[in-house]
Amino acid sequence: MEGLQIGEAFVGVGENAAHVNTVLGDRLGPAGVAWVSALASPSVGHTPFVAVLAPGVAVKPLTLFVNKAPIGSERHGNLTWGAAQAGVAAGVADAVADGLLPAGELDQLVLIAAVWVSPAASDDEAVFVNNRVAARGAVANGASGGPGLDEVMAVREYPHNPFFDSRNVDRK
Repeated sequence: MEGLQIGEAFVGVGENAAHVNTVLGDRLGPAGVAWVSALASPSVGHTPFVAVLAPGVAVKPLTLFVNKAPIGSERHGNLTWGAAQAGVAAGVADAVADGLLPAGELDQLVLIAAVWVSPAASDDEAVFVNNRVAARGAVANGASGGPGLDEVMAVREYPHNPFFDSRNVDRK
């Protein structure tokens, strides 16, 4: 694989939704430098760590989980480090199983997953499932270069997301 693959996916609604951004690249390139730099530079509320499928079983490619929302409570921390982390690891493994990542190159690649878990999240199962689907979707979008320009142009006049909808804005 040459260059960087950058992906994004948002899955779910409300407080248990998942938003995952990914950067995939060679360990010896810019992605590797960013991966190591992020791991070595935690900050208050943000502690990057290696995503695992089980204790001692890191997902391949090695995936750095970076929380976008600072940990605000013990419950939020448990959902982030538990359900969301497990979901991201499973989603990356799903992408590998689905052939979205080159199996023969997994040991040469690193993935950074920037993951948003709402401080108001409350449902372990929904957080897990949404992050699993979002992680796989972000990797798929990175691999395909998605979204396509046609899709971008189709929504450019009325941008919207779960927190704002310009389709409801009076444009007079």
